[in-house]
Amino acid sequence: MRIHIKKLKSDAIIPSYGHPGDIGLDLYSLEDYTLQPGERHVFFHGFAMEFPEGYGAIVKDKGGPSGKFGVATIGGVFDAGYRGEYNSCLINLGDEPFPVKKGQKIAQLIVIPVVIATFEEVDELSDSARGDGKYGSTGIFHNSSVGYEALS
Repeated sequence: MRIHIKKLKSDAIIPSYGHPGDIGLDLYSLEDYTLQPGERHVFFHGFAMEFPEGYGAIVKDKGGPSGKFGVATIGGVFDAGYRGEYNSCLINLGDEPFPVKKGQKIAQLIVIPVVIATFEEVDELSDSARGDGKYGSTGIFHNSSVGYEALS
């Protein structure tokens, strides 16, 4: 698939795959910034993209910052018709400040095929095995190391 990309800032780094076969394109910071615990910040990437209708792009966490430091992405869905500057909103859920350096990989972009749905309003929905079971409807397992108890 060919995607058109336009640099909006001269120091923008074009997204890139770290390894052959990877699905996440690395997104790079254009600024030095220290993300404080509990703080969220929008990092702009200095480029715009164009890809065909029927696809979307989603910003997701980088494994290292999220797993080691508690830094996560918020939001980050880009539609095929969007032509503005791409960005990543990061939040620091950890206990320590998280320094970001210009040129650092801070998030990843995943381009995916999407289904554009049409809706038909009905009076009833068909039955299913799950029904209207909500969060936790399959029960919680017992794990003494994290203190979970089985639901009855």
